[in-house]
Amino acid sequence: MQVFQPWIQSRRLAYVKHKHVISGVLKQLRMRALGRLCTDQGAPNIEVLEKLFKAIDENEDGYLSRAELKALVVGIRLEEINLHENDAIEKLMKDFDTSHDHRIEMSEFIAGVTKWLTEARGSEASSPEAGPDTMKYLDDLHEQTRREHHFLGDQSDESVETVENPRSTVIKAVLLLLLGTVIAAVFADPLVDAVNNFSSATSIPSFFISFIALPLATNSSEAVSAIIFASRKKLRSASLTFSELYGAVTMNNLLCLSVFLALVYIRGLTWDFSSEVLVILIVCVVVGVFASVRSTFPLWTSLLAFLLYPFSLVLVYVLDYKFGWS
Repeated sequence: MQVFQPWIQSRRLAYVKHKHVISGVLKQLRMRALGRLCTDQGAPNIEVLEKLFKAIDENEDGYLSRAELKALVVGIRLEEINLHENDAIEKLMKDFDTSHDHRIEMSEFIAGVTKWLTEARGSEASSPEAGPDTMKYLDDLHEQTRREHHFLGDQSDESVETVENPRSTVIKAVLLLLLGTVIAAVFADPLVDAVNNFSSATSIPSFFISFIALPLATNSSEAVSAIIFASRKKLRSASLTFSELYGAVTMNNLLCLSVFLALVYIRGLTWDFSSEVLVILIVCVVVGVFASVRSTFPLWTSLLAFLLYPFSLVLVYVLDYKFGWS
């Protein structure tokens, strides 16, 4: 959805940033006010808002300019949501300046603050104990927007490398894929013979070579690239790491397995791989269920994932050589 409809993600990020500006400005107003912004009935406290307007209006011309509004957004910590203070002022002007004269008069200021207070109280972040005389619902909204922005994965603060010649890059990538396919087709059969001959010559069980040595060799490139991406500790790099892992899982368990099963069916080969396929199914189900119920993965979760590898080897060995599945 984010690939084919990127505007959805952009609109969600823009809305979260807008709510963050609302909560931040209201918190600044509440701290500078000499009274409550709302009455007990929830209506705007006109007297307090008028005093706030006059306090912000430094040149006392009866209007708030962009320079005077800057004092309201300085302490919002806009870096948390990758928003420049000029963009925050623009959002404030857009909501408050209903006359479109590029300045805010007192009636527009009161109407704008009233509108924002209503939005803040109506947000899902508001807690039951947050009343008009507290800042609790403003704090809740501010924290909620910061958390939502984090989960949406805004990458605007990360440099993105541009591709100078996209067409030649695509052609090169396709040619490399074709070259890899040709190499795999040419060396697949000799590789199997080499493994069998090596196993016979060294008296090392073919099980060890096929399920320990070869997987480590064939998957080393994916492991190295994942480590390199993860070591950069950037959001985009982390996304590339997961893309690398998901690509490997999809390629090995969907494409390769389906091609293998198709060959077994078409050629009428003997089926001797029930234990291997069972292990693949168990590992995918365990990892899939575990990852679907968590959004953060501490270090100990990687240890559980690593333990699935020796578990798979032991299970295949027991099923093949103890229970005679092979």
